[in-house]
Amino acid sequence: MTHASPVLDVRHIKFKVGVRTILDDCSLTLNKGELKVLIGPSGAGKSTFLQCINFLQIPDSGEIFLEGEQITTNNVKQLCSYRSKVGMIFQDFKLFDHLTALDNVAIALRKVRKYTASAAKDRAMQELERVNLGDKTELYPAQLSGGQKQRVAFARALAMDPIVLLLDEPTSALDPELVGEVLQVIRDLAAHGMTMIMATHQMDFIRAISTEIIFMEQGRIIEQDSPANLLAPNCESRTKQFYNTLQSV
Repeated sequence: MTHASPVLDVRHIKFKVGVRTILDDCSLTLNKGELKVLIGPSGAGKSTFLQCINFLQIPDSGEIFLEGEQITTNNVKQLCSYRSKVGMIFQDFKLFDHLTALDNVAIALRKVRKYTASAAKDRAMQELERVNLGDKTELYPAQLSGGQKQRVAFARALAMDPIVLLLDEPTSALDPELVGEVLQVIRDLAAHGMTMIMATHQMDFIRAISTEIIFMEQGRIIEQDSPANLLAPNCESRTKQFYNTLQSV
């Protein structure tokens, strides 16, 4: 169920690299329990938009509000709090190779949340079991499949009790047979009301589960509507053209 007051409100984000415009006036609002998806061709700006939302890239202009509070980059304490509430899942997992799955999840709990070692271990175990990795806790990333690594990354993010999850093409680095296990985690999170923005090319998944599609091209948001509207059989949207192209590959 959505609410009138957005959890996340992103307004007029602009970002350049040198003279090249990467994002040009990109805005979105995200209500509690929604799953909005960013789609579009390579180079459209999807990943950069997510990075700007999490301030991994600092926008040149624009405003971001979380639960009504504007986030500013000159307030380090506020920014750290914001990043703990807005978790991010990357394409390439970002795990520590020298730590076990359990320790990869527990480390932020100890370093950021100041959990005791025992409490961090207990919570990490809980989150790994949540993503069906309770039997892989003592394995290192090199001993895990790509799908398992990504599920450890989900467990790590979930352990911080995020309000919002940003998913940057979380299945793009996986072999096709491993994609399903990560998509199932996302389905489960959506079913339990997690609020998410996801960049992806998994169009059938988008059609089945997303609240809204946001189509980006050349750094701009071109279309923004429900899957039912943008992918309707008689629709001539840019989104539908892109969908048909992917289906024919």
